[in-house]
Amino acid sequence: MTLTTHAIIGAAAASLFPQEPVVAFVAGFTSHLAADAIPHWDYELASMREDVSHPLETDMVIDKDFFDDFVQIASDAFIGLALSVLIFNAWLFHIPLLIVGIGVVAGILPDPLQFVYFKTHAKILEPLQSFHMWIQRKSPLPVPSWVGLGLQCALIVFIVGLLKLFFY
Repeated sequence: MTLTTHAIIGAAAASLFPQEPVVAFVAGFTSHLAADAIPHWDYELASMREDVSHPLETDMVIDKDFFDDFVQIASDAFIGLALSVLIFNAWLFHIPLLIVGIGVVAGILPDPLQFVYFKTHAKILEPLQSFHMWIQRKSPLPVPSWVGLGLQCALIVFIVGLLKLFFY
């Protein structure tokens, strides 16, 4: 799933707890894992080296492709942040900016933690990495990018619509 989708879903989950920053963080973080359980499309990263026989040995290689991947990932995250602020703070919901930011960061965080795991193989991150990979392994959709993005847009509209209908 794209970071834009994770950011918006994280902000949506956090918005349910506008006075509880810690609970908002947990909701945003959990939303990432729940969203990854839904079959979804994701863009390819040229610097990713997947080890199918030993998934925990998968790595993101810092090579000539890494910079392009980094720009794509950073742009994706920035779009997610901007749209989350627009939707949840400025336009539809007027959730405190701090809570929106917490939701965005928490909603995206499992993916940067994957990168940290790839580079360090820190034992403390191994359970999260194993679970994250297990959830994602069941969900790739082999569809064209425009279909994958369209499905994620539909998911965002659905979640924002549910919030507007039932909570705000």
